[in-house]
Amino acid sequence: MTDKSFGMWAGLAVDNTAEAVATGHIYSETTGKYATMTKLMRNALMGITILGFAVYYARKGLAKSITHKGKFLWEKFPKFVIGFILFTILASIRFENGYVFLAQDQVKAFSNLYKWAFMLTFAGVGLSTKIKDMKGTGFKPFVVGITTELGVGLFTLILIYGLTYSGIL
Repeated sequence: MTDKSFGMWAGLAVDNTAEAVATGHIYSETTGKYATMTKLMRNALMGITILGFAVYYARKGLAKSITHKGKFLWEKFPKFVIGFILFTILASIRFENGYVFLAQDQVKAFSNLYKWAFMLTFAGVGLSTKIKDMKGTGFKPFVVGITTELGVGLFTLILIYGLTYSGIL
């Protein structure tokens, strides 16, 4: 797969953001960028989709147990999306006199900080896994999870290959 195709596949198929970004960066730096962008777009669009479902269920009267809907939505909203959008805007500002809001070396410093933060987050996810908490749940959740993951991975792989061979990617 090309860097672009693999990055998009990693961003779509790998569930957690940290793991998707790490998967992309293991393949190559360029792939890591595509995986990051694809994953962040997926996460942002997922928030819109979830908001749509929340509004639908609220209108149908199925969300009666939630008293403060705005607070509930804010708590569930992935706030890193706001930071990502804000940083993108700040890094893109160019004034008429050629002045930039963030210089290239500042953007690079933030980029390095972001990579280290994601690596630490990725390590934290793995280090916080407690096998004993999984005992007693039975085999069914594992089968459902692995089947779902394989299905998503296969579906997105077929999608990416189809888009690549059709010339869209």
